[in-house]
Amino acid sequence: MNLPAARRRAAGFSLIEMALVVAIIGFILGGMVMTLSAQISQHNIDETQSRLKQARDALLGFAIANGRLPCPASATSNGLESPVGGGTACTNPYDGYLPAVTLGFQPIDSNGYAVDAWNNRIRYAVTQTSVSGSCTSSTSPPPFTSSNLKANGVACLPNDLVICKSASVITATDCGPSSNAVTNQSAGFKPVVAIVYSTGKDFTTPTAGNTDEAANLNGDAVFVSHPPAPPGASGGEFDDQFEWIPVGLLYGRMTTAGVLP
Repeated sequence: MNLPAARRRAAGFSLIEMALVVAIIGFILGGMVMTLSAQISQHNIDETQSRLKQARDALLGFAIANGRLPCPASATSNGLESPVGGGTACTNPYDGYLPAVTLGFQPIDSNGYAVDAWNNRIRYAVTQTSVSGSCTSSTSPPPFTSSNLKANGVACLPNDLVICKSASVITATDCGPSSNAVTNQSAGFKPVVAIVYSTGKDFTTPTAGNTDEAANLNGDAVFVSHPPAPPGASGGEFDDQFEWIPVGLLYGRMTTAGVLP
């Protein structure tokens, strides 16, 4: 039996309403998923920065207890500084990892390496050259990772690590123009003694064009740090996160603790 015209119109209208309701619900759920994804991303960024700050404090604590900074862990040292016990030139001074086992740092992965919020290994670089007084670029072993640090005192200054705004004009030893430098790069004095950093969610070898991230993985003493940048930005996509220790902070903490002068 055919439905009256009025009832057919009512039924059709109900189907349209249902379709609209389904579309609206889908839109709302999609927005919620996007919001949740953004919240998770921000949480990971904040958590990673917190872990980097904890790593910086652990390095300072180690220096107070041992009179020196630890060497970075190598890719095969399972979270121990390399060489184990320090006291000589580090095997991977600019391209190693935070020595989590040596520091007693958590969390770590199954091989003993400290990890960021994405479970990627936290990296660590430490100064190996120095200037001023009895502490020079030829001082061996490097004073900041050996007991020579206490022997030479606060006159010993670092002279290799530098952090830049962009990789576009950097060299193997500095940021190029002073306007591109985040940290001081005066001739004979670069004040950073240690850097801890995360390569972010995008932790793999940077793709072509990601020159800023690539500068942090090429094994030299020049690094790049700036706010996150999307794909297609000048210097490429960038999500690395940094903390660093100036020599003044290191000496201040060691002096307060009675380790120096």
